[in-house]
Amino acid sequence: MKLRQRNNISIDPKYILIVLIVVCTIFAIISFRFQDKMVPVRNAVSQVVMPMQKAINSIGVMINDRIDYIDTMESLVKENKKLKSQISELSEENQLLERDKYELETFRQLYDLDEEYADYPKVAARVISSDGDNWYNSFVIDKGSDDGIKKNQNVLADGGLVGIVTEVNNSYSRVRSIIDDESNVSGTFLKTEDSCIVSGSLSGINNGSIKITNITTDEVIEDGDPVVTSQISDRYLPGILIGYSKNITKNSSNLTLSGELVPAVDFQSLDMVLVITELKDSDDLEDILK
Repeated sequence: MKLRQRNNISIDPKYILIVLIVVCTIFAIISFRFQDKMVPVRNAVSQVVMPMQKAINSIGVMINDRIDYIDTMESLVKENKKLKSQISELSEENQLLERDKYELETFRQLYDLDEEYADYPKVAARVISSDGDNWYNSFVIDKGSDDGIKKNQNVLADGGLVGIVTEVNNSYSRVRSIIDDESNVSGTFLKTEDSCIVSGSLSGINNGSIKITNITTDEVIEDGDPVVTSQISDRYLPGILIGYSKNITKNSSNLTLSGELVPAVDFQSLDMVLVITELKDSDDLEDILK
């Protein structure tokens, strides 16, 4: 059985090109020579070609708009990332500035406090921990015996009395503030020079005040009258502002007065304090009591 062999006809591409050129030339001559007769043909071709051209143009415009949109979105994304980075940097710088501002204000307050009680030697310390959740009734400072801190030394902040040192280690110390339930301070009214007892009250400080009792005076005590540490206190140095009187009334016996005291110190936001490194001299107290 014989298999048929296919004849593969190969045409040189240049001959095809020549033929196409010749055909196009003939059509061009015919179109030019017989313009009037070619009008229907051109119209027919236009009816087919024009819609296709419009569609192609529409697609081209749509693609171009899409490309422009993508380019615009990429540009916006890059710009957005750049702006976010700048905002983050500015936010960090702002936080640093706020922290520096806060520390500067704190140092200014400590300086003013140091000037106000210039007769007493002091050491600045930072609060490093607190026992309370909302109030600094007991807290730890970053100075200890190596810095000259001793038990019963008085602690100041915000222009007034914070409390007293109750425990001392080499590099840190514990302070009990005047708002603590175990705190009692002998005080004196600057206006009348009458004595009183200022007692801590964690329940009362939630309303912004602590207790003041054992007031013996015939003078009128008004809200806002200042109370300072008394000369007869066995641990607190005299003349340190404790706070301001509030709601002072007579007791049922009509012999003494009692009420509330608004502390001079904000016990919700303690950061830096001053520790007076001078202790109350018991010999001076004995001379006062004679």
